[in-house]
Amino acid sequence: MYELKVSTYKKVSVRKMNKKSRSKQQFEKGNVFSDRCPSRELLNHVTSKWGVLIFLALSDGEILRFSDLRRKIHGISEKMLGQTLKTLELDGFLNRHSYPVVPPVVEYQLTKQGMEVARRVIGLAEWLEDNYAKLT
Repeated sequence: MYELKVSTYKKVSVRKMNKKSRSKQQFEKGNVFSDRCPSRELLNHVTSKWGVLIFLALSDGEILRFSDLRRKIHGISEKMLGQTLKTLELDGFLNRHSYPVVPPVVEYQLTKQGMEVARRVIGLAEWLEDNYAKLT
């Protein structure tokens, strides 16, 4: 069995699926407690330090350029921002639109699924901000 992945980064990969990746295909519903379920990997991407902040930065539905996101998320390096954006796009949470101009212009926006995740992340972030003093 073969798996085909296509990204807007113009990368197409075809790889033979091994037994472990085939077993991931057997889940009809996610189970984050299982080490073989792909939902655990998605959970790691969504709840990573930078993933959460990217969801929050794009949660108002705004389309932001790479440089806008970098300015908005203090402390993130270009490398980590690029890696996290690529991961979230491959997961289906972000749309990436690249314009063929010099210098390159790339814009990011949350997909419908990304907006659903962002709504949940906003609740967590608001609770943390409201209760920060009690926790420290």
